[in-house]
Amino acid sequence: MIERRPFSSLGGADHGWLKAKHHFSFSNYHDGRRMGWGALRVWNDDTIASQTGFPPHPHADMEIITYVREGAITHRDSLGNEGRTEAGDVQVMSAGTGITHSEYNLEPGATRIFQIWIIPDEHGQPPTWGAKPFPAGERSGRFVALASGFKEDTDALPLRTNARVLGATLKAGETTRYPLEKNRYAYLVPAKGSVEINGIKLDARDGAAILNEPSLEVKALEDAELVLVDTAQ
Repeated sequence: MIERRPFSSLGGADHGWLKAKHHFSFSNYHDGRRMGWGALRVWNDDTIASQTGFPPHPHADMEIITYVREGAITHRDSLGNEGRTEAGDVQVMSAGTGITHSEYNLEPGATRIFQIWIIPDEHGQPPTWGAKPFPAGERSGRFVALASGFKEDTDALPLRTNARVLGATLKAGETTRYPLEKNRYAYLVPAKGSVEINGIKLDARDGAAILNEPSLEVKALEDAELVLVDTAQ
């Protein structure tokens, strides 16, 4: 089962400094049919204006993954962590028992991110934050784990949940495959470009909710950049 969710069908909000689209119910947007997908709870497509951002605010008991598509985001938190994550790179905040953080676009132009929240398997753990570059060339033609709760994904940022966040870049005409185990929930969004996934076309920033597919065959119709979440129920 693959359900295409066109970008135009997503909920969202325009706050001036922030233009947000929500693949799942979030904040003032509520759709009872889109409350999450397996343990995946939030997938926000955010455009943040220059010299603006999210002031300090708290989180707890959530794995929060930020994939930077354009520009850069500057993070500060109550643990004393501070870092700038730029396009193509990823940061993970395991909110654990509680953390306060801010996220600002201090760049001269707009910053565009995917922010993904996954429900953790572990509770009562201390909060952590980390970031890592993932050069596009290293995920050319294949999916690479960017963040993962699986010990074998040694190059990925760690997650406290039975899930992977993966990235791939494909040239027009290229095809890649990704196997899915039984009862896994997958959600795929092209950050750029259009693709076919098991024969179903997705345009840039469309979502695909996937269940009971033994494998995914993704063909790029044009140069494409992909983000995929593979999670348990």
